[in-house]
Amino acid sequence: MKIKKRISLFTCCIDDWGGSEELWAKSIPILKDVLVTVYKSRINQQHPEFIKLKTSGVKLIELQPEISFIKKSFRKISQLILKIATNRPLDDHAINMFYRSIKSTKPDLVIIAQGINFDGLKYAYQCIQLNIPYVIIAQKAVEFYWPYPTDRTYMKETLLKAEKIFFVSAQNQRLTEEQFGQRLPNSKIVFNPVKTTVNPIPFPSTENGYHFACVARLFIIDKGQDLLLRIMAKDKWKQRPITISLIGSGLDEQGLMEMAKLLHVRNVKFIGYQNDINALWEKHHALLLPSRSEGLPLSMIEAMAAGRTVIVSNAGGNAEIIRDGWNGFISESTETSFELAMDRAWEMRDQWNEIGKQASLYIAENFPVSPETDFANDLTQLLNER
Repeated sequence: MKIKKRISLFTCCIDDWGGSEELWAKSIPILKDVLVTVYKSRINQQHPEFIKLKTSGVKLIELQPEISFIKKSFRKISQLILKIATNRPLDDHAINMFYRSIKSTKPDLVIIAQGINFDGLKYAYQCIQLNIPYVIIAQKAVEFYWPYPTDRTYMKETLLKAEKIFFVSAQNQRLTEEQFGQRLPNSKIVFNPVKTTVNPIPFPSTENGYHFACVARLFIIDKGQDLLLRIMAKDKWKQRPITISLIGSGLDEQGLMEMAKLLHVRNVKFIGYQNDINALWEKHHALLLPSRSEGLPLSMIEAMAAGRTVIVSNAGGNAEIIRDGWNGFISESTETSFELAMDRAWEMRDQWNEIGKQASLYIAENFPVSPETDFANDLTQLLNER
């Protein structure tokens, strides 16, 4: 009987689920003869994606479940004893629990799935101490968020000793190398799966005006929806037959709603999360995405695949994809620059259907059909080398 390989995966995602989870989650069913354990600080056991994983045989381990005050006090004492006994400077219960678990189970490979480019390196560092091979996924790199000086040494070591570092854009890789002052030859660019097929959806009628969609988590530090509200508060944009739908939810939802009320912005609607991407693009003409930081936004790729014009900022890998006026429009991450891009797009609105078709063709010709299969093949190769 063939002995199954073991993979342990830690995800840094602080939400119940996010687009950053799709790559590793969709790769799991493709892996053959592999037992998978997924670690996360908190797991919503009722979320359909985690139910799906559990049903498929994936073991789920929550590292920071809700615990009572007495248990919290006992945990702190135990943590202090562990620190003294092992001389390991670990002040986080989740890291301690992760360390003990992988030490006990001895997985053949560990995957650290990060939200940015170094928020999970403490977990990867435990693999070095235990001589367990690991790979790192970085879903984003942020120009204004650099590692603390006290963390740089162990983080750089952790990056260099990874079997592979997967970035979602060349810009993210380049920025990470600059932040650490170190080239990372063990890097590879990967893509995230999209929720729609690459097939232009018929262009909606403009009889009742033009409908933009901003498909993004309502988190302005990253996604910049506040820039849209300032732009749409101007008389020029109020007078144009335009409606913007903010698709998504998040930490800044209430703040954005109150800002829209303050600025008397009435042509922006808060729609909430939408799962049916095709239905969304059947009713909207173009995507607006004024992000301040990105990896490579799935909402942009999905809109292009659906044959829609995209107006995006030069964040993450966007400039690697968009040629202004040809398969979309691009600007810097400022109000002035993004408004200029919106103006350029508005002047060419009679060409949006053709620009969208060009965008869809670009995705078809340049993106893998199944990124999750490519990722699973990379993991399988690493496992077979052990």
